[in-house]
Amino acid sequence: MAGVRRNNDRWEDAMNGVTRDKKRTAPRKLRAKESAALSPRVVMATTNGMGSGLKLPAHEAVFRQGDPADAIFYVRTGKVQLTVISDQGKEAFVALFGPGDFFGEGCLAGQTVRLATAVATTPSNIVRIDKQSMVRLLHDNEEFSEKFMAFLLMRNIQVEADLVDQLFNSSEKRLARLLLVLANFNNDGELRPIVPKISQELLAERVGTTRSRVNQFMNKFRKLGLIEYNGSIKVHTALLNIIVHDQSLTDVRGLDQK
Repeated sequence: MAGVRRNNDRWEDAMNGVTRDKKRTAPRKLRAKESAALSPRVVMATTNGMGSGLKLPAHEAVFRQGDPADAIFYVRTGKVQLTVISDQGKEAFVALFGPGDFFGEGCLAGQTVRLATAVATTPSNIVRIDKQSMVRLLHDNEEFSEKFMAFLLMRNIQVEADLVDQLFNSSEKRLARLLLVLANFNNDGELRPIVPKISQELLAERVGTTRSRVNQFMNKFRKLGLIEYNGSIKVHTALLNIIVHDQSLTDVRGLDQK
Protein backbone atom coordinates (compact mmCIF):
# COMPACT_ATOMS: atom_id res chain seq x y z
CA MET A 1 0.00 0.00 0.00
CA ALA A 2 3.01 2.29 0.43
CA GLY A 3 3.48 2.31 -3.34
CA VAL A 4 -0.16 3.22 -3.78
CA ARG A 5 0.17 6.12 -1.35
CA ARG A 6 3.25 7.41 -3.18
CA ASN A 7 1.42 7.32 -6.51
CA ASN A 8 -1.55 9.11 -4.95
CA ASP A 9 0.83 11.70 -3.51
CA ARG A 10 2.33 12.30 -6.94
CA TRP A 11 -1.15 12.66 -8.40
CA GLU A 12 -2.24 15.12 -5.68
CA ASP A 13 0.95 17.16 -6.12
CA ALA A 14 0.26 17.43 -9.84
CA MET A 15 -3.33 18.48 -9.20
CA ASN A 16 -2.34 21.04 -6.59
CA GLY A 17 0.03 22.56 -9.13
CA VAL A 18 -2.88 23.09 -11.50
CA THR A 19 -4.92 25.06 -8.99
CA ARG A 20 -2.22 27.53 -7.87
CA ASP A 21 -2.44 31.15 -8.89
CA LYS A 22 -1.50 31.47 -12.57
CA LYS A 23 0.36 34.72 -12.14
CA ARG A 24 2.53 33.32 -9.39
CA THR A 25 3.33 30.12 -11.26
CA ALA A 26 3.81 31.54 -14.76
CA PRO A 27 7.64 31.84 -14.43
CA ARG A 28 7.83 28.34 -13.00
CA LYS A 29 5.74 26.93 -15.84
CA LEU A 30 7.92 28.67 -18.39
CA ARG A 31 11.06 27.24 -16.82
CA ALA A 32 9.49 23.79 -16.74
CA LYS A 33 8.69 23.99 -20.43
CA GLU A 34 12.17 25.18 -21.30
CA SER A 35 13.77 22.35 -19.31
CA ALA A 36 11.35 19.66 -20.46
CA ALA A 37 13.03 16.29 -20.86
CA LEU A 38 12.23 16.09 -24.55
CA SER A 39 10.83 19.30 -25.98
CA PRO A 40 10.08 19.45 -29.73
CA ARG A 41 13.00 21.85 -30.15
CA VAL A 42 15.43 19.40 -28.52
CA VAL A 43 14.12 16.41 -30.44
CA MET A 44 14.12 18.12 -33.83
CA ALA A 45 17.60 19.58 -33.32
CA THR A 46 18.99 16.22 -32.19
CA THR A 47 17.36 14.08 -34.87
CA ASN A 48 17.90 16.55 -37.72
CA GLY A 49 18.63 14.56 -40.87
CA MET A 50 17.91 11.24 -39.18
CA GLY A 51 14.14 11.03 -39.34
CA SER A 52 11.55 11.37 -42.05
CA GLY A 53 8.49 13.55 -41.65
CA LEU A 54 4.98 12.13 -41.96
CA LYS A 55 2.01 14.42 -42.49
CA LEU A 56 -1.10 12.38 -41.79
CA PRO A 57 -4.77 13.28 -42.07
CA ALA A 58 -7.19 12.20 -39.37
CA HIS A 59 -7.98 8.47 -39.30
CA GLU A 60 -4.84 7.42 -41.21
CA ALA A 61 -2.73 4.65 -39.65
CA VAL A 62 0.89 5.18 -38.69
CA PHE A 63 1.28 1.43 -38.41
CA ARG A 64 -1.01 -1.54 -37.91
CA GLN A 65 -0.98 -4.54 -35.62
CA GLY A 66 1.30 -7.18 -37.13
CA ASP A 67 3.41 -4.72 -39.17
CA PRO A 68 7.21 -4.97 -38.82
CA ALA A 69 8.49 -3.05 -35.78
CA ASP A 70 11.41 -1.25 -37.39
CA ALA A 71 11.09 2.39 -36.29
CA ILE A 72 10.17 4.72 -33.45
CA PHE A 73 7.87 7.72 -33.88
CA TYR A 74 7.66 11.20 -32.37
CA VAL A 75 4.52 13.36 -32.38
CA ARG A 76 5.23 16.97 -33.36
CA THR A 77 1.60 18.02 -33.66
CA GLY A 78 -1.72 16.20 -33.50
CA LYS A 79 -2.95 13.11 -31.68
CA VAL A 80 -2.29 9.40 -32.20
CA GLN A 81 -4.43 6.66 -30.68
CA LEU A 82 -3.10 3.18 -29.93
CA THR A 83 -5.54 0.26 -30.00
CA VAL A 84 -5.26 -3.51 -30.03
CA ILE A 85 -7.58 -6.08 -31.60
CA SER A 86 -8.09 -9.51 -30.06
CA ASP A 87 -8.34 -12.76 -32.02
CA GLN A 88 -12.11 -12.47 -31.60
CA GLY A 89 -12.11 -9.06 -33.27
CA LYS A 90 -12.69 -6.97 -30.14
CA GLU A 91 -10.87 -3.62 -30.24
CA ALA A 92 -9.48 -2.14 -27.03
CA PHE A 93 -8.06 1.31 -26.34
CA VAL A 94 -4.44 1.32 -25.11
CA ALA A 95 -3.14 4.89 -25.13
CA LEU A 96 -3.46 8.35 -26.62
CA PHE A 97 -0.31 10.25 -27.62
CA GLY A 98 0.05 13.97 -28.20
CA PRO A 99 2.75 16.53 -29.04
CA GLY A 100 6.05 15.66 -27.40
CA ASP A 101 5.35 11.93 -27.11
CA PHE A 102 7.37 9.06 -28.54
CA PHE A 103 5.62 5.82 -29.40
CA GLY A 104 6.55 2.53 -31.04
CA GLU A 105 9.65 2.22 -28.86
CA GLY A 106 9.04 -1.51 -28.40
CA CYS A 107 11.30 -2.12 -31.38
CA LEU A 108 14.24 -0.97 -29.24
CA ALA A 109 13.57 -3.82 -26.80
CA GLY A 110 13.49 -6.58 -29.39
CA GLN A 111 9.87 -6.33 -30.54
CA THR A 112 9.80 -7.55 -34.15
CA VAL A 113 6.15 -6.88 -35.03
CA ARG A 114 3.67 -4.28 -33.85
CA LEU A 115 1.41 -5.50 -31.08
CA ALA A 116 -1.08 -2.67 -31.61
CA THR A 117 -2.39 -0.24 -34.24
CA ALA A 118 -1.52 3.47 -34.16
CA VAL A 119 -3.93 5.84 -35.93
CA ALA A 120 -3.87 9.63 -36.17
CA THR A 121 -7.10 10.95 -34.68
CA THR A 122 -6.46 14.51 -35.87
CA PRO A 123 -4.27 15.88 -38.68
CA SER A 124 -0.80 15.12 -37.35
CA ASN A 125 2.86 15.79 -38.07
CA ILE A 126 5.00 12.85 -37.00
CA VAL A 127 8.70 12.11 -37.22
CA ARG A 128 9.74 8.55 -38.08
CA ILE A 129 13.21 7.43 -36.93
CA ASP A 130 14.35 3.98 -38.01
CA LYS A 131 15.51 1.60 -35.30
CA GLN A 132 19.18 1.57 -36.29
CA SER A 133 19.41 5.37 -36.31
CA MET A 134 17.72 5.62 -32.93
CA VAL A 135 20.00 3.01 -31.38
CA ARG A 136 23.03 4.85 -32.74
CA LEU A 137 21.73 8.17 -31.43
CA LEU A 138 21.13 6.80 -27.95
CA HIS A 139 24.61 5.27 -27.94
CA ASP A 140 26.44 8.37 -29.19
CA ASN A 141 24.48 11.21 -27.56
CA GLU A 142 24.59 10.86 -23.79
CA GLU A 143 22.44 13.92 -23.08
CA PHE A 144 19.68 12.83 -25.44
CA SER A 145 19.87 9.28 -24.09
CA GLU A 146 19.34 10.55 -20.52
CA LYS A 147 16.36 12.64 -21.56
CA PHE A 148 14.83 9.78 -23.52
CA MET A 149 15.26 7.53 -20.49
CA ALA A 150 13.55 10.18 -18.33
CA PHE A 151 10.67 10.22 -20.81
CA LEU A 152 10.28 6.43 -20.60
CA LEU A 153 10.40 6.52 -16.79
CA MET A 154 7.69 9.19 -16.69
CA ARG A 155 5.57 7.07 -18.99
CA ASN A 156 6.11 4.10 -16.67
CA ILE A 157 4.94 6.22 -13.72
CA GLN A 158 1.82 7.08 -15.72
CA VAL A 159 1.19 3.41 -16.44
CA GLU A 160 1.55 2.62 -12.73
CA ALA A 161 -0.87 5.42 -11.86
CA ASP A 162 -3.33 4.03 -14.41
CA LEU A 163 -3.04 0.58 -12.83
CA VAL A 164 -3.58 1.95 -9.31
CA ASP A 165 -6.55 3.92 -10.62
CA GLN A 166 -8.05 0.78 -12.15
CA LEU A 167 -7.51 -1.33 -9.04
CA PHE A 168 -8.59 1.01 -6.27
CA ASN A 169 -10.84 3.78 -7.61
CA SER A 170 -14.51 3.73 -8.50
CA SER A 171 -15.65 3.96 -12.09
CA GLU A 172 -16.83 7.56 -11.58
CA LYS A 173 -13.42 8.59 -10.25
CA ARG A 174 -11.63 6.74 -13.06
CA LEU A 175 -13.78 8.59 -15.58
CA ALA A 176 -13.06 11.93 -13.90
CA ARG A 177 -9.33 11.22 -13.98
CA LEU A 178 -9.45 10.14 -17.61
CA LEU A 179 -11.29 13.30 -18.64
CA LEU A 180 -8.66 15.41 -16.85
CA VAL A 181 -5.84 13.55 -18.58
CA LEU A 182 -7.50 13.89 -21.99
CA ALA A 183 -7.92 17.61 -21.31
CA ASN A 184 -4.10 17.78 -21.16
CA PHE A 185 -3.75 19.03 -17.59
CA ASN A 186 -0.57 16.91 -17.33
CA ASN A 187 1.11 18.85 -20.13
CA ASP A 188 0.96 22.46 -18.96
CA GLY A 189 -1.59 22.79 -16.20
CA GLU A 190 -4.15 24.37 -18.51
CA LEU A 191 -7.50 22.64 -18.95
CA ARG A 192 -8.77 22.67 -22.51
CA PRO A 193 -11.55 21.05 -24.51
CA ILE A 194 -10.91 17.40 -25.32
CA VAL A 195 -9.81 17.11 -28.94
CA PRO A 196 -10.59 15.05 -30.91
CA LYS A 197 -14.11 14.03 -30.00
CA ILE A 198 -14.11 10.76 -28.10
CA SER A 199 -17.05 8.36 -28.00
CA GLN A 200 -18.69 7.04 -24.86
CA GLU A 201 -17.83 3.53 -26.04
CA LEU A 202 -14.14 4.41 -26.07
CA LEU A 203 -14.39 6.10 -22.67
CA ALA A 204 -16.10 3.00 -21.29
CA GLU A 205 -13.33 0.73 -22.60
CA ARG A 206 -10.65 2.95 -21.10
CA VAL A 207 -12.40 3.24 -17.73
CA GLY A 208 -13.35 -0.42 -17.58
CA THR A 209 -17.10 -0.03 -17.28
CA THR A 210 -20.16 -0.03 -19.53
CA ARG A 211 -21.25 2.63 -21.97
CA SER A 212 -24.51 3.11 -20.04
CA ARG A 213 -22.53 3.87 -16.86
CA VAL A 214 -20.35 6.37 -18.70
CA ASN A 215 -23.47 8.01 -20.14
CA GLN A 216 -24.94 8.26 -16.64
CA PHE A 217 -21.80 9.82 -15.17
CA MET A 218 -21.34 12.22 -18.09
CA ASN A 219 -24.90 13.48 -17.70
CA LYS A 220 -24.42 13.91 -13.96
CA PHE A 221 -21.08 15.70 -14.43
CA ARG A 222 -22.80 18.05 -16.86
CA LYS A 223 -25.75 18.76 -14.57
CA LEU A 224 -23.35 19.53 -11.71
CA GLY A 225 -21.40 21.96 -13.89
CA LEU A 226 -18.22 19.85 -13.84
CA ILE A 227 -18.11 19.51 -17.62
CA GLU A 228 -19.72 20.97 -20.69
CA TYR A 229 -20.88 18.14 -22.89
CA ASN A 230 -22.67 18.60 -26.18
CA GLY A 231 -20.97 16.20 -28.56
CA SER A 232 -17.59 17.67 -27.60
CA ILE A 233 -16.33 17.81 -24.01
CA LYS A 234 -14.91 20.73 -22.03
CA VAL A 235 -13.60 19.97 -18.55
CA HIS A 236 -13.96 22.46 -15.70
CA THR A 237 -11.47 22.78 -12.85
CA ALA A 238 -14.15 21.73 -10.35
CA LEU A 239 -13.73 18.15 -11.56
CA LEU A 240 -10.31 18.17 -9.86
CA ASN A 241 -11.99 18.01 -6.45
CA ILE A 242 -12.99 14.41 -7.05
CA ILE A 243 -9.30 13.47 -7.30
CA VAL A 244 -7.45 16.04 -5.19
CA HIS A 245 -9.61 15.72 -2.07
CA ASP A 246 -10.29 12.01 -2.58
CA GLN A 247 -13.99 12.76 -2.71
CA SER A 248 -16.50 10.73 -4.65
CA LEU A 249 -19.61 12.26 -6.11
CA THR A 250 -21.52 10.05 -3.69
CA ASP A 251 -19.90 11.78 -0.73
CA VAL A 252 -20.38 15.30 -2.04
CA ARG A 253 -23.38 15.24 -4.31
CA GLY A 254 -25.37 12.17 -3.37
CA LEU A 255 -24.55 10.33 -6.58
CA ASP A 256 -24.10 6.58 -6.70
CA GLN A 257 -20.61 5.17 -7.03
CA LYS A 258 -20.98 1.69 -8.42
